[in-house]
Amino acid sequence: MLALRPVQLSDLPQLQQLARDSLVGVTSLPDDTERLREKILDSCASFEADVQSPGGENYLFVLQDLASGRLVGCSEILARTGCNEPFYSLRNRPFSSSSRELNIQHGVPALSVCQDLNGQTLLRGFHIDAERVRTPESELLSRARLMFIAAHPQRFAESVITEIVGYSSDDGQSPFWDAIGQHFFALPYAEAERLCGLQSRTFLAELMPQYPIYVPMLSPEAQACIGRVHPDGQEAFDILEREGFETNSYVDLFDGGPTLHARVPCIRSIAQSRVAQACKGSQIDARGRYLVSNDDLGGYRAIVAELDVNAEGPVALTPDMLTALEITEGERIRMVRL
Repeated sequence: MLALRPVQLSDLPQLQQLARDSLVGVTSLPDDTERLREKILDSCASFEADVQSPGGENYLFVLQDLASGRLVGCSEILARTGCNEPFYSLRNRPFSSSSRELNIQHGVPALSVCQDLNGQTLLRGFHIDAERVRTPESELLSRARLMFIAAHPQRFAESVITEIVGYSSDDGQSPFWDAIGQHFFALPYAEAERLCGLQSRTFLAELMPQYPIYVPMLSPEAQACIGRVHPDGQEAFDILEREGFETNSYVDLFDGGPTLHARVPCIRSIAQSRVAQACKGSQIDARGRYLVSNDDLGGYRAIVAELDVNAEGPVALTPDMLTALEITEGERIRMVRL
């Protein structure tokens, strides 16, 4: 059985292996021991903090095979963007011009560096082993974060965003970066993303062009990257799209990947999650597959389980499920159907 839980410092070696295997562009998961150690300690402090409103807290989760102890994935929530550093993105909107003499109005799509998305909760750092892609465990890794938000709403903003990794070739070339960022930094795309993971996006973002970039002036290859998802990022996109997330007019600063946005009350795993009391059952006449979590904070756990859920009353869990969730009979659980 796999269970999602908060990261621990003892997870550092395995977390670094996940970082090595992660997709270029997942800058929140750097392959660097000290940077990952800082992230883990920051996450532990965030889970322990008494929070009444969202700030710069960072909640890092790992997906663990309970039988072997092996980590097979990780995901993360930043409670509020813009607290510790500005959150930069590119606004993709028409730039309008007109001529009264010729009676012509013309709108040209343009990209502008902005901080419009400051103040929102950010989902990031999603990575799962290749053999578990498009399985219920991928749903668990992504959506259990949303159930955590449902259990602790005071810790998060009223809207949630995520940046999906944009297109790059198998050899790490990004046409979007080559058309824009490459002109301001003598760095290939993969190296720029690596530096962002090790340090900050801010030092690069502050050197990006501060005036609108007219999209028709970019190469056709670069234009095709605007809002385009990397093939290995498609599952992350699809899961959240089914959750009610939608694309908006913002794209990633470096690779042009899409940004997804949703209001908290409109997110399926939050709006449709149900709270019930757990009871012990040796055998379950399973009627459906569910994501199940406790509502704890530092002891948060979530699993995938086959259950028989009635409209009212307690829900039977096997002893293995109770153990995986680290709860006893009579305690509260949260569920949402897969």
